Amino acid sequence: MSFWDYLAGHHQQLLTDAFQQASAVFQCMGIATLLGILIALLTYRSTWGGNLAITSTAAFLTIPSLALIGLLIPMVGLGVPPTVIALTLYGLLPIVRNAIVGLRGVDPSLVDAAKGIGMSRTARLFRVELPLAWPPILTGIRVSTQMLMGIAAIAAYASGPGLGNEIFRGIASLGSANAINQVLAGTVGIVILALLFDAAYVLLGRLTISRGIRD
Repeated sequence: MSFWDYLAGHHQQLLTDAFQQASAVFQCMGIATLLGILIALLTYRSTWGGNLAITSTAAFLTIPSLALIGLLIPMVGLGVPPTVIALTLYGLLPIVRNAIVGLRGVDPSLVDAAKGIGMSRTARLFRVELPLAWPPILTGIRVSTQMLMGIAAIAAYASGPGLGNEIFRGIASLGSANAINQVLAGTVGIVILALLFDAAYVLLGRLTISRGIRD
């Protein structure tokens, strides 16, 4: 059976797996983004605090994904829980690092000017600092998403959702007629999803970043 014949015969399952993978990555990125920005807001004013936040989130990336998921299985079981926890932890570093860099890079004179016209600290944060820091934060989100799209495939090891199941089935049946087709279909699907997500982020950047900041 050719690769195209395989796609034609299994397109429904592939679309289901692709949707599950996209949904898992999207939800985990949402959680990681909220946590990452919160961590940055709590630590960016302190040199040691920011460095500790970056070092701590970087430590998660030193743990092999298979090992982390394997460690999570006895605690939270198989399926979605270990997938969500692992992906969220892996997605933190680029967001935390870029958010801290972005917030520290805001021109102090702009913050002082906002303070001078009577803005509260909360208003300065949400109307001045975060909008100016948004471009590097969005870059961090893009990097995390690309990284998680590949890592999410490993979640199939813990019966997680996504195209990784297609890849693992192919690897487990190497030598059979459709083994290579399965691995290739899962891999190509992940690449396509990653490109679609990145295109969506480019569009989001154009809609949310003012032309003056982009230029």
